[in-house]
Amino acid sequence: MKLKIGIFDSGIGGFTILNSLLKTRKDVEVFYLADTKRIPFGNKTFEEIRFIAKEISSFFEDKNLDALLIACNTTNACALDILQNNLRIPCFDLINSVSGIVKGKIIGVLATQTTVRSSYYEIALSSKNQNLKIYQQECPEFVSEIEKEKLNFNKLNFLSDLYLRPLLKKNIEELILGCSHYPLIYDFIRKQIPSNIKVIDPSQTLIKNFNESFPTPKNSSYESVSYENVRFYVTSEKDEFFKKIKSWLEINKEIKLVNLRTNV
Repeated sequence: MKLKIGIFDSGIGGFTILNSLLKTRKDVEVFYLADTKRIPFGNKTFEEIRFIAKEISSFFEDKNLDALLIACNTTNACALDILQNNLRIPCFDLINSVSGIVKGKIIGVLATQTTVRSSYYEIALSSKNQNLKIYQQECPEFVSEIEKEKLNFNKLNFLSDLYLRPLLKKNIEELILGCSHYPLIYDFIRKQIPSNIKVIDPSQTLIKNFNESFPTPKNSSYESVSYENVRFYVTSEKDEFFKKIKSWLEINKEIKLVNLRTNV
């Protein structure tokens, strides 16, 4: 019997969660929802995100999920309670997952505008250690660049310098990639900062927490990742998302177009 797992994001950011999951186990059936019609989430208001979360909950209600993996930091920051209350299943989120592994005293967070302005990262991190110094940096253009069919590294280099410089001036010891899209360019970001600064991908801790709650079968580490039991859904731009799956995951998969308001 496979575990039924829901993963959602505004676009391809959830691939970081999906890959982290599939690298550890094959006993899962995954429903991956990308709300491409409303990407990016990171510049929307608190109220808009909560409305979107209600519709996402409705989409997953008839999937008989065993757990939901929240691959969107912005929704995590603004509407975790809605997802938990509406679905009433274990919901594993990025922000609370990563707050438990921070070791440094001076922490930098790269995130979307709405995530930063919600202060959820600051609240979650401070709840574990009140002596932390936390510096958050809004990155309004990162997601749109990462979502492009071909990465423009000159533009990414410019944006990285723009977003990282204020944090580096604070002598941060750890850097949290506070949007699920950012780990997709982990290697690029890693090269932009001194080697003594730890870069944290919250998706890895989220999956660790999930696997502790749903123990993995023996011999559950795999050299290759299989997407055979993953179903992809989008709310628009089906052909464009197919290209992104082919580029980022190197697979050809059927994608179903859905309308969240009617759930068909």
